[in-house]
Amino acid sequence: MIAATKGIAPQRSLLVVGAQILQILDHPMTISQTWTRLREWRATNGYHAPVPFWWFVLSLDVLYALGVIELDRELLSRRRADVASAGGR
Repeated sequence: MIAATKGIAPQRSLLVVGAQILQILDHPMTISQTWTRLREWRATNGYHAPVPFWWFVLSLDVLYALGVIELDRELLSRRRADVASAGGR
């Protein structure tokens, strides 16, 4: 589920979807803006395996648990490297 398995295609694993989210998260966005951009990015880049919204949300959960994204005032953004490495949330 988090990584690719026999039942989960590599392009649908939570880590791959999370990496794709980080790739498009170049500035703070709402969850719905991020979801729209992710779907557009996947279609443009040949990722045709369907990713439902709940799978997108699980990917956000993984990224949050890893400390690489944050949600502040309804805007999703990457955490700064200096904050993430300090361990402070």
